[in-house]
Amino acid sequence: MDAELPRLGMTFDPTMPPERLLPLARAVEEAGLDELWVWEDCFAESGIAPAVAALAATSRIRVGIGLLPLPLRSTAVTAMELATIERMFPGRFIAGIGHGVQEWMGQAGVRVASPLTLLRESADAMRRLFAGEEVTVEGRYVKLDRIRLTWPLDAPLELHVGGGGPKSLALAAEVGDGVLLGAPQTVDEVRAMAELAVRTTGSPRPLGVGVITAVGQGAVERAEADTVAWRPEGLEPAEGYAAGTPEQVAARFRAYADAGATRIIAQAPRHESDADVAELVRVLGREVLPLLRAS
Repeated sequence: MDAELPRLGMTFDPTMPPERLLPLARAVEEAGLDELWVWEDCFAESGIAPAVAALAATSRIRVGIGLLPLPLRSTAVTAMELATIERMFPGRFIAGIGHGVQEWMGQAGVRVASPLTLLRESADAMRRLFAGEEVTVEGRYVKLDRIRLTWPLDAPLELHVGGGGPKSLALAAEVGDGVLLGAPQTVDEVRAMAELAVRTTGSPRPLGVGVITAVGQGAVERAEADTVAWRPEGLEPAEGYAAGTPEQVAARFRAYADAGATRIIAQAPRHESDADVAELVRVLGREVLPLLRAS
């Protein structure tokens, strides 16, 4: 493989009920995967409570939130939440932030005229708060008056930023310590994002990519149907997923890594049974991951 080995994680999809989280977190750890990712998805499940629960239920894996929509909370509260999690589980938490889906932000009454400005202001203020500074800001959206965290961080907490459109992704590369791309993405789209990060910042950025993934009987059909459901237009379905045998899945993951992905976040097709998800996790850890490491 041209690129370094990507970290391999699993998504807890908010189409799964909350009570399925802890068994999945334990299965991900037992299978030997690197990470579990939870979503904050309007209006299904929050991100902070599941992340903390998954971290508490495991001892080794890292747990990421992808993404916290910044308009839903004040910047001070978001910084407190993230710093608290990092102090409780040092080195195991991955913070993902974004400006949120604008339609949903409107439904919640928190839509802003310039979500990119909010994202930039929030990321800057949170980093200063994490560092223990007393922060006073009078920005367009972030307004803080002498805020200092009682329990700041000894080391910086990376902020991984997600987005959709070209401007959002360029800003994600600029202000984020890493970029997150939701599924489905093609290999060419991942390569384009990696190149955009270099053009924007002058150097590569860690790049996490969600990949719809299926194994077992009917894997290709299940993955393709879910890919079409997520992106009914503008994508050749076969280009947006990894499915089939462990060898086929590993080869697809390698292609994403060669395009610039530094973490692969497997996502089961929606509405899979507990047994199907458990089997996917087992195959990823016991069969796909060794193939990746042997590359």
